[in-house]
Amino acid sequence: MTIETLDVSPSSKPGHVVNATGETIKIPESWALLQPGDAALSRRIKNDGPTWTVKEKKGRRVFSRGIWAPADRIAALRAELNQERLDPSYQKKLDAGRKRREKQQLAYAADFENAVRDYLAFAPAFTTLASDMARQIAEHATPVGSGTVARTQRISIEQRAEAATIAWMRHQTTAYDDMKIPRVKGQRREVRSQLAKRSRQLLNDYRNGNETPQNCPLAVALQTD
Repeated sequence: MTIETLDVSPSSKPGHVVNATGETIKIPESWALLQPGDAALSRRIKNDGPTWTVKEKKGRRVFSRGIWAPADRIAALRAELNQERLDPSYQKKLDAGRKRREKQQLAYAADFENAVRDYLAFAPAFTTLASDMARQIAEHATPVGSGTVARTQRISIEQRAEAATIAWMRHQTTAYDDMKIPRVKGQRREVRSQLAKRSRQLLNDYRNGNETPQNCPLAVALQTD
C-alpha cells in the first residue's frame, strides 16, 4: 500500500488517527511520533518523505500534536541535525536569520501602524489620539505568533488594519468580554456585527471632528492603557 503525506487528527483508538474524510486509519508499525518543538527537524522530516501531521482543533484554534513518520528516518535526521548544530557556522547562520527576521518584524510593525493610522483618518484635532491608538493596536496585533488578523497574508494590509482596529475596539471600548452570549449558532457573529457597526460609527465621529463626550469609551480606553 502506498503511503501518502496527510494531515490527520487524533483518534480515541490507540495506534490510529483520523484522516480528512473522517476515516480511522492505522499508524504503520515502524512509525514513531515526532513531538512538536523542533521546527528544523520537523521541516526535514516533512521534506524527506511521507508523513502524517497531527492537528487538533479546539474551538477556533488548531494545535500541532506532532508528526508521524518512519522511526528510523526520524532517528537518522535527528542525528544529522545534531551533528550540524555542533558546527560554529550553524549558530552563525541561526543568528543571521534571527536578526533578519527581527528587522523584518520591526519594518512590518511600522508599516502596519501607519496602515492603521491611515484607516483611522481622524480629524486634525484628534491626531495625537489617532497616533496613540494606532501604536497600541500595532503593538497588540503584530507580534509573531499572536494569531491575530494582522499576521495573515490572505488579505491586504489595509484590510488587516481595518479588521485589527475593529477587533481591538470590540475588546477595549465595548462590554463584549463580559457578555453572556447564548450558545446559538450565529449568535456570536451577530453580536460582533452589531458591535462593529457601533465602533465604525464612533470612528466616524472622530473622522468628522465631532465633539465627543468626556466618557467616550475610546478616549477612556486610551487613557487607561
